[in-house]
Amino acid sequence: MITEPLISVIVPVYNVERYLDQCLDSIVGQSYRNLEILVVDDGSTDGSGEKCDRWAERDKRIRVIHQPNGGLSAARNAALDVMQGEMVTMVDSDDVLHPSAIKVMKEALGKSQASIVVGNYTPFDEDGEPAWPQQSDQPSPIRIPQHHALFRIFYQQGLTHSAWGRLYEASLFEEIRYPVGQNYEDLAIIYPLMLKCGRVAKINYTLYGYRQRQSSILGAFSPKRADVLDICEDLEKTMEQRDQKYLKAVRSRLLSAYFNILLLSSQDKASDHQQLQDRCWRGIKRLRWGCLMDKNVRRKNKYGIIASFMGRNVLCSVIGRNYQPRP
Repeated sequence: MITEPLISVIVPVYNVERYLDQCLDSIVGQSYRNLEILVVDDGSTDGSGEKCDRWAERDKRIRVIHQPNGGLSAARNAALDVMQGEMVTMVDSDDVLHPSAIKVMKEALGKSQASIVVGNYTPFDEDGEPAWPQQSDQPSPIRIPQHHALFRIFYQQGLTHSAWGRLYEASLFEEIRYPVGQNYEDLAIIYPLMLKCGRVAKINYTLYGYRQRQSSILGAFSPKRADVLDICEDLEKTMEQRDQKYLKAVRSRLLSAYFNILLLSSQDKASDHQQLQDRCWRGIKRLRWGCLMDKNVRRKNKYGIIASFMGRNVLCSVIGRNYQPRP
């Protein structure tokens, strides 16, 4: 008798009572059945924790971990510490999976002999459901070598650093954990994670539904979002010292972060973010010539560079007109 491998599904939960049923229903209803579903209640105060327990009573594959609020990284780490699956995928608790998502990713992982399989995602309205396209359950994986995958992530060319929407070999996380208390935690670990990964497989399959919540898109700017600058600047130092083949790509990603934080902080009229904006402007001026000459830098960044030569206000106006929130 052939036993299908156990796959762990990690679901961090914090005050998402309104969306939790839809998320967990999409996971327990997966066509691939041999799942370990690790639901981490990260100190919820809205009844989400009790709802998690009720789900565990209904489906014995669900294991609930209750812990004091420590943030997304702490919740994911708690599940990584106890998971038993040979493979692992992560689902944010306000999002949903396509019914065949795990089955398709697992089969693609085997076909491609990769360590990570990445699929497509589709955004959907806050109170709606994803409009899943018609698609084959056996997409052909495109194999991407480790170094090409890192270039595409840092240059933002069709691969993202998001933790969700992919299936990993669990062994990749044996010595890697998310940094607690830091936003953009998935970007912070992407370099060491990819160094352990010989190959990434990309499949043309929409497997993940990303909920666009108005509270997250239009909410007030928080200086914690500037964590992305610390992460990218640390990556730049790492590449300068250890791995210069990725240095130009990391600087392209850092330039994107400077543009993004400059725009968002300048749109927040409730607080003074002058020091942060000055930091971004200095970074843009430092990187713009090198990125302008780099043929791999995406066109959107080059438009921003050209606008920056006309001054900070013109730059904010230009990137503001073209800015669209992304996960």
